[in-house]
Amino acid sequence: MQAFTRDLFTDLSLAGPGAGPEVFLTAFDAWAASRAGCGELRAQSSVDVYRSMWGALTAWCVGRGLALQGLGASHLEAYLHARGGAEDLTPRHAWRLLTLVDAVSAHHADANALPRNTAAHDLLMARPDWRYANAAEKTPLPEHLTADEARRLVAWLLDPARQATAAGAPPCAWQSLRDRAAVGLQLGAGLAPGDIRLATTTGVFSSDVAPGLPSLLPWKIALPAHGSAPARQAPVAPWAGSLLQAWLQTRQSLRIGGDRLFPAAVSGRPWGKVAQYTAAKGVLAAAGLRGADGGSFRLRHTFALRQLQHGSSPEQVAQWMGLRNAAALARHRRLMMAPADIL
Repeated sequence: MQAFTRDLFTDLSLAGPGAGPEVFLTAFDAWAASRAGCGELRAQSSVDVYRSMWGALTAWCVGRGLALQGLGASHLEAYLHARGGAEDLTPRHAWRLLTLVDAVSAHHADANALPRNTAAHDLLMARPDWRYANAAEKTPLPEHLTADEARRLVAWLLDPARQATAAGAPPCAWQSLRDRAAVGLQLGAGLAPGDIRLATTTGVFSSDVAPGLPSLLPWKIALPAHGSAPARQAPVAPWAGSLLQAWLQTRQSLRIGGDRLFPAAVSGRPWGKVAQYTAAKGVLAAAGLRGADGGSFRLRHTFALRQLQHGSSPEQVAQWMGLRNAAALARHRRLMMAPADIL
């Protein structure tokens, strides 16, 4: 198929705003540059294939006066079924094209502060034969909590009457609250186990600088660089902030030493890796969640998925989570297209 260039439409004049080729081409170039910048789209051959696919769609849309923002699922389905000859429609081609349209459209909307056009995503969700056409080449989807599991865990964490812990978990009341607040930040702020152990009290931002929130409610946390993760700031969900507020008040009343947000002892001694893992496992088991082993990362994956579902860009979510490359969230974006019983 002939690669598409801007010269193909230099003589076309269309009345509809945004219906010319420039918006389509600029959107693709910006998306390709962003993917190359984060190392996700390196091979020129891959860029050429995507450019050719995008060019054919652009030609079809421009010929019908369709703007990028105005593309609907019916338009995309008509385009796919109109392909013939060497481009005879296959489920895998449909999957590649719709995934490309969704990615370019989302990047264009984010870059220009426009509403997201979810037509490609909606069509892919409606056609399981297309949605799973490339499943054999996909890496496993990230482990995460279902919506029901997340709701049940949050309710358990916030219920002061539920102080039961799993066998072997720390029995002291202040340690139980510490463990619950730490798990809350893993689900409500996307913190990794290492972040939990290194977080400091001075890194917690309270609502005196966030008008509209209840007094002193933590809403953001700053985290130091460690390992491959850079120093960063992450938002704290209001429910996790209320749990963290209760822990900070308890920490102060007990005069716990040091500046570690979650210490191992009243003296302020840092929390060890094994002890923190055991505590998190105990909380998840006591809350009745399946698979308590490795559950900490399921909480973090759930945070990423929920942020993406609510419209945050992969780049922003990666920054919050301390990931240097937004490509690491590719599996989470695929999960958003998984069957309802999985999601």
